[in-house]
Amino acid sequence: MKNVLILGAGQSSPYLISYMLNESEKYDWKVNVADYNYDAAIEKIANHSNGTAVQFDVNDETLRNKLIEEADVVVNLLAPPFQFLIASDCLKHGKSVISASYENKKVAALNNEAKEKGILILNEMGLDPGIDHMSAMSLIQKIHDEGGFVTSFISYGSAVPAPEVKSNPLNYCITWNARNVVMAGEMGAIYLEEDKIKMIPYSQLFSSTNEVEVDGVGKMEAYPNRDSVVYQDIFQLEKVKTMIRGTLRFPGYSELWSQIVKLGIPNEGLEIPKLSQMTYSQFTEMFVPLNTNGIKLEERVANFLKISPTGVIMDKLKWLGLFDNKIIGGNIKTSAGVMQKILSDKLPLPKGERDMVILMHELEAEFPKENKKRKYISTLVDYGEPNGITSIAKTVGAPAAIAAKLILLNELPVTGTHIPTHPIIYTRVLKELEALKLKFDEKVEEII
Repeated sequence: MKNVLILGAGQSSPYLISYMLNESEKYDWKVNVADYNYDAAIEKIANHSNGTAVQFDVNDETLRNKLIEEADVVVNLLAPPFQFLIASDCLKHGKSVISASYENKKVAALNNEAKEKGILILNEMGLDPGIDHMSAMSLIQKIHDEGGFVTSFISYGSAVPAPEVKSNPLNYCITWNARNVVMAGEMGAIYLEEDKIKMIPYSQLFSSTNEVEVDGVGKMEAYPNRDSVVYQDIFQLEKVKTMIRGTLRFPGYSELWSQIVKLGIPNEGLEIPKLSQMTYSQFTEMFVPLNTNGIKLEERVANFLKISPTGVIMDKLKWLGLFDNKIIGGNIKTSAGVMQKILSDKLPLPKGERDMVILMHELEAEFPKENKKRKYISTLVDYGEPNGITSIAKTVGAPAAIAAKLILLNELPVTGTHIPTHPIIYTRVLKELEALKLKFDEKVEEII
């Protein structure tokens, strides 16, 4: 009996766990789900005879190595800082491992050792990054096969509530790790536009949005995401002049979040003494100049941010509870942790409602032999199940689950460290994703 180890039973795990348990009935696999929250692990395996829940602390070296040594493949859904630790342990024990997180440079450097051990360390195997890479590579390869080359590559990703969900002023719901939402964009962004490298610092990122029309959804706003330039080499786009990867939100979200960034709240590097004993208003007080004139906190925040004290943004900051006299509580130590708590408390996906995932590629290509230019728009819009598995859980979990199955069945003959841009990986995984109704709609038009 082969053994699958899944590390993490959080919001992104339900589909992955369910998929592996269903496949275990066909192939006689054992599925171990390990999480610090033992109750969450128990809930996810849902009394399945092939599933086992494990109380797991990633810092318990003995238990961590025991679980990995006993596994035939490891799927790591833990937070990104643990990616190298888990990959190193898997390398030591000769076990292939899959992660949905962006590939850590230290993990990428394990390539030769992984090849020597004959294992696959596969990262960025989720939604974004993940399905976006695979679908982009498939489209790029199609253009190359037809004798063309890409001159412009713009790609967007998003996990948001469905358009009909109007449960809060931010038009956003927390359906995945709240920490990732709070710290989004912390490194700023770098991209290529008309053959010029452009950089946007964190302080300006959420003020640097553009309007995007998504078929079947409508108008959204996009801000640039991380390092887009690096994908020029990864996707082998030697002649591309515009290379942008962005994140989509409903209009108005970025305008608010830019003010939260300006205040300085998304900071997880500095621990604040006695933070959990503060009220939210005392917490907010820390981010504005000292009050010497008896001016109300709300007005001082508005003055600091240079916004209207009676405007829409201030109304949203008030709605978030930043001026409340309620005690923060818990064991929170950083300002980013406070914001995570606020978002988790204030922005749940309401019962009976559904979330939505969007991936969209806009490519322009030239075909010298035909003397033609074409524009490609490839779009995936997927909706979650009301009161069921969310779309974000499905789209993050499905690629990792499919890859794990292919490894167990010896149908993924590649070793070393990879992201899913290798044709052996993306052709096989995309095929099964289509069977799961995760398929892109493609439009092609001639450019005059």
